[in-house]
Amino acid sequence: MQQQSSPVAYGFVGTGAITAAIVEGLNAGADAPAVFLSPRSRDVGQELASRFPTVQVCGSNQDVLENATSIVVAVRPQVAREVLAKLSFRPEHVVISVMAGVRLEQVQGWVAPAAHVVRSIPLPSAARARSVTAMYPDNADARELFSRVGDLLVPGEETTLDALSAATATFAAHFDYLTTIVNWLAENGVESDAATAYTTHIFGQLGQTLSERTDSLATLTEKHMTPGGINQQLMTDLRGEGVPDAVRRALDRVLARLRE
Repeated sequence: MQQQSSPVAYGFVGTGAITAAIVEGLNAGADAPAVFLSPRSRDVGQELASRFPTVQVCGSNQDVLENATSIVVAVRPQVAREVLAKLSFRPEHVVISVMAGVRLEQVQGWVAPAAHVVRSIPLPSAARARSVTAMYPDNADARELFSRVGDLLVPGEETTLDALSAATATFAAHFDYLTTIVNWLAENGVESDAATAYTTHIFGQLGQTLSERTDSLATLTEKHMTPGGINQQLMTDLRGEGVPDAVRRALDRVLARLRE
């Protein structure tokens, strides 16, 4: 494979869902950069390469490093050390980790002599160039990448990034909450497809409200309930059942795991 001459090129070691989302977002507008993908999950990579002319699937992970200096590491944390130990990084490489719970110090040791390492939390909405990507520390190359797929949030400490990462553990629980509502509707006579369509519409519209919000979340809570009404009743019942405290405890356990 020939050395890429483009001034902007990104390499991805690991080709899973978050890599696919970032690559989608990079190609959402004009002037898409060159992208080099590792051969793992070749089906995902080939599908992206078939859609976007700027995307190539490399023959090996080392080929990815030879064709780009900004390298996104998107492998499972459990295998990261094994995967990265087989690669030869150069001092000019900027390594951008999207691995949850893997601390900067660990990654730095695995990718030496790469001079710059960044931790990041790109979101699935990167595919629509709508992610708010948290990253630490600040870095011009990582900032350029993630500004192409949305906005940026740069906390002042790595421990704060851990808390932001823990917050993303709520995604599946949110969808499970919606599934509970759908199932309850079906149990009360609503046809299953209609229950799903109705519930997703309601919360899709609430999501739109959030994306356009000018008020605080506490103010929005007040605006979406009437004193003595059914919204207040359900919220009071859930609070009485200890749901907010259960969420906090679960988040505390996730955060403790990320900081191990």
